[in-house]
Amino acid sequence: MLNMDFSQQVVINTREQDWVESPHAGVWRKRLAREEAERGHATSIVRYEPGANFSAHDHPLGEEILVLEGVFSDETGDYAAGTYLRNPEGFRHAPFSKEGCVILVKLHQFQAEDTSEVRINTLTQAWRPGIGNLQVMPLHQFGTESVALVRWPAGERFQPHTHFGGEEIYVISGEFMDEHGRYPAGTWIRSPHMSEHFPFVEEETVILVKVGHLE
Repeated sequence: MLNMDFSQQVVINTREQDWVESPHAGVWRKRLAREEAERGHATSIVRYEPGANFSAHDHPLGEEILVLEGVFSDETGDYAAGTYLRNPEGFRHAPFSKEGCVILVKLHQFQAEDTSEVRINTLTQAWRPGIGNLQVMPLHQFGTESVALVRWPAGERFQPHTHFGGEEIYVISGEFMDEHGRYPAGTWIRSPHMSEHFPFVEEETVILVKVGHLE
């Protein structure tokens, strides 16, 4: 097991990690959290070399993807960097990448009743006003779980707050900060239920945020 104690905060700068070979040729991983070697709960950064592919497979309790670089593909289409995907339980596919890609992928983490299939190009989706000067792009909502992109203008500070149900952040661009440290682009942060912090930024920063799912 890796980072499966949800009562502990985990902070990983993925750009400082080495790539590790997967069982599939041309597919590499950076493991962030993992329940078992090749099954169960997992959060990873995955890189497909040009032409790499996976054999057809199912996704018990779902698969959540943010395409970070390149183009990720399967039978349903081609998904360029900036695409957010949710494949619920019962979805089966054989993913590949013609030109290569890098994705953030979360496996086996859907609530059993969450059966939504989601395809969002975040580069064309409209931003909405958030608290203060923040801009928010909602991506998914089910029960207490909420997923969104948040864009922070340079110099923005957010009020101190508590994470009911926990919080996960992936820093897409810029540098996210709080009283505990500085988190450059590529950093993954998982904070437990009822954790607290006072976040801010110095430069424009975009983060992927998931809350309400770790109680």
